[in-house]
Amino acid sequence: MTSPETISMRKFIVALVLLLAVVFIFLRLSELQNIADTLRKSNWVFLSIAILFECVWLYNLSTTFGALYHLVELREGKLQLFLMATAANFVNVVAPSGGIGGVAVFIDSAKRRDLSTGRVMVVGALYVLYDYAALMCILALGFVVLIRRNTLEASELVAAAILMVLALGMAALFYLGYKSAEQLGRVLAWLSRLVNRLVRPFIHRDYLIEENAHLFAREIAEGIILIRGKRKELIWPFLFSLNNKALLVCVMTFTFLTVGTPFTVGSVVGGVSIAGLFLIVSPTPSGVGIVEGILPFALNMLRVPLGASVLITLIYRAVTF
Repeated sequence: MTSPETISMRKFIVALVLLLAVVFIFLRLSELQNIADTLRKSNWVFLSIAILFECVWLYNLSTTFGALYHLVELREGKLQLFLMATAANFVNVVAPSGGIGGVAVFIDSAKRRDLSTGRVMVVGALYVLYDYAALMCILALGFVVLIRRNTLEASELVAAAILMVLALGMAALFYLGYKSAEQLGRVLAWLSRLVNRLVRPFIHRDYLIEENAHLFAREIAEGIILIRGKRKELIWPFLFSLNNKALLVCVMTFTFLTVGTPFTVGSVVGGVSIAGLFLIVSPTPSGVGIVEGILPFALNMLRVPLGASVLITLIYRAVTF
């Protein structure tokens, strides 16, 4: 049975997410008005196609998680996966977590449905790794475009470096779990102590329980064991992750068509890569204020008129939200 403490914590998390959603909408009120004015002047046929591709993106997102669940020998219904994937995407939108926060939705569902949380943690870790890897692939193409047009700025390089550090950190933890649960446990315990040391002056207590780090490490190691030797099965989730980025390229393409702006493959790919990069590394929820401030100038450097770049940014962000 679920303990009262667990129920209270779950209610607190739900309330926190809803509060973040309200704050998120409040911060975007002026931008939402600009989006509404922009949409009234747009080509609704192309805009509808862009929204359709975004819906396909959501379905492909759930398919990615389905492939990862199959990889760790867990069974989950397609509808349940779709609901969890969209809920996780919502959490990632309203909370600045670098795409990691939404994994909590799957872990909570696993606890309620008596599934192995260790396996689900492996699913979450693999999803983030694949998503970062797919983003780096399209980012490499975007950087090629920026370099050829001599418009690559230091901000893009710094953001890419942050993404690389995040990806390597996740990969290193995953590799530790693959090699030794004890080593992973020691690293997680050290990270727990570090987090507690940083937050103790503000909350006057430990935020993380160090003993849980070793338990998490053993659970994750048990899930990692299941993927050993499954090299072919490991390819499919990565292909779905690449397909996610390809679908976003389609969304961006029809966004250009919506406002009637000429474009090249380079400007579309470059725009998607910059938007995806700053969405992850931004300290604000889903890059609010950061992506909207950087993407128009990035598109302008890709030879898109500045006025059209602003409209494209607003519509692209509206569709992807």
